[in-house]
Amino acid sequence: MARQLARDEQGAADLVQETYLRALRASDRFEERAGGLKAWLFRILHNVFFTELERARRRPIPMEDAGADAAHPGPEPDAEGPLWNLAGLDWEKVDQRIKVAIARLRPDFREVLLLWAVEGLKYREIAEVIEVPIGTVMSRLHRARATLAEELREVAEERRLGGGSLRCPPI
Repeated sequence: MARQLARDEQGAADLVQETYLRALRASDRFEERAGGLKAWLFRILHNVFFTELERARRRPIPMEDAGADAAHPGPEPDAEGPLWNLAGLDWEKVDQRIKVAIARLRPDFREVLLLWAVEGLKYREIAEVIEVPIGTVMSRLHRARATLAEELREVAEERRLGGGSLRCPPI
């Protein structure tokens, strides 16, 4: 999850380090709830990432760097291989278009999608992790899946998957 949010190995390593540092500092306040330690760590990871994102957004941009983003948009989302490497997934066999479509999702949509589809968290657990109402989780997941379905229509047609839609598990 850290690799997906940070979008690079060094940023992910920093994110994980900060997550564990904050977890250790707050370990005396940990309370066992639904989802347990895993959900608690994901919540800290989420908070660290989005807090830093907000800080970065507020930082002033030097004038010489103001046009750099437009001129050099950076590498393609998957230029160095998959952005995450989970043991249960064989990313070598995943169509490049699927990887790119997931990488293009808005960060809040991508996070909910990955927590649900890859990490296997339930809606309530995701809501606790990212500290939003369960309806927001459901909405973001719906929008993420709808965006992917639209972007991947060609892939679905190639593989003859257009007949039905994927169902979300019960809450």
